[in-house]
Amino acid sequence: QVQLVESGGGLVQAGDSLRLSCAAAGLPFSTSAMGWFRQAPGKEREFVAAINWSGGITNYAGPVKGRFTISKDNAKNTVYLQMNSLKPEDTAVYYCAASRNLVASSARGAYDFWGQGTQVTVSS
Repeated sequence: QVQLVESGGGLVQAGDSLRLSCAAAGLPFSTSAMGWFRQAPGKEREFVAAINWSGGITNYAGPVKGRFTISKDNAKNTVYLQMNSLKPEDTAVYYCAASRNLVASSARGAYDFWGQGTQVTVSS
């Protein structure tokens, strides 16, 4: 059974930082691409960041580029999302996703497994 477990969310103020973690089990993590998506109330789930199987290629959505960093630790089977300079519009449930493929895709359909989500709330 594949399991993705996110952690690290919370309530912060604008300008603060958070680091989200996603621990993966039951899949060949070292050869899997990973992604982060987010969903705010009343909105579609949107792409945030992705990283390819090796960790050498990353992909970011425009609104988070320059503020967020995705990384992948194959030794720990964990993917991270470092979020700096947080804004109220970053408030959402953040989901970790895993792909059986190798590329860092921005498409929801490219991912086969999803975590339960972790809430990030940024106050102004």
